[in-house]
Amino acid sequence: MSETYRTVEGRGEAAFEERGSRFIGYIAPAETVGDAEAFVAAIENEHPDASHNVPAYRVRADPLREYASDDGEPGGSAGKPALTVLEREELENVAAVVTRYYGGTNLGVGGLARAYGRAVKLALDEAGTVAQRPHERLRLAVDYDDSGTVRGILESSAVDFEAEYEERAAFAVRVPSADAEELRERLLSATSGRAELESADDE
Repeated sequence: MSETYRTVEGRGEAAFEERGSRFIGYIAPAETVGDAEAFVAAIENEHPDASHNVPAYRVRADPLREYASDDGEPGGSAGKPALTVLEREELENVAAVVTRYYGGTNLGVGGLARAYGRAVKLALDEAGTVAQRPHERLRLAVDYDDSGTVRGILESSAVDFEAEYEERAAFAVRVPSADAEELRERLLSATSGRAELESADDE
């Protein structure tokens, strides 16, 4: 897969009405299938009374994972048009959901396809796009004696990380894939192999 890819810059949301039905498009970055499914579930929980919550996502993996569902709409009228917008814009690591509140007038397959595609596109326009480098997520745990050393390495490496201090010090790290192996080696060397390191991308 290419070293850089195109994704959404952040979360986007847009709404409109079509012949009485209300459509709300949501879009967000999603680095894993788990992230994408969590986003879909969150929107479904936000709109449990909606007529339909139609999901679509594209997540970088080997091979690329694509998913869409019509969620009860006529076959091919909702999920595929939503996914097609993501494909046409060449977006990866992205999830979208279109919520529909039925307004009493049937739109037909063509009308539905246009509305679901439009909702994703409007949400995308709201979010904006960005070129992104592939990242990996690591989780490491160390005793407190090593926590200052580890934190110093992470801060000097300009990676994103979160730290939790309980029985041991635990760090959740997001690092560019190209730099991940070097960071692992630095952390293990600095702690004389005491750091417990594992990938968090498979969860």
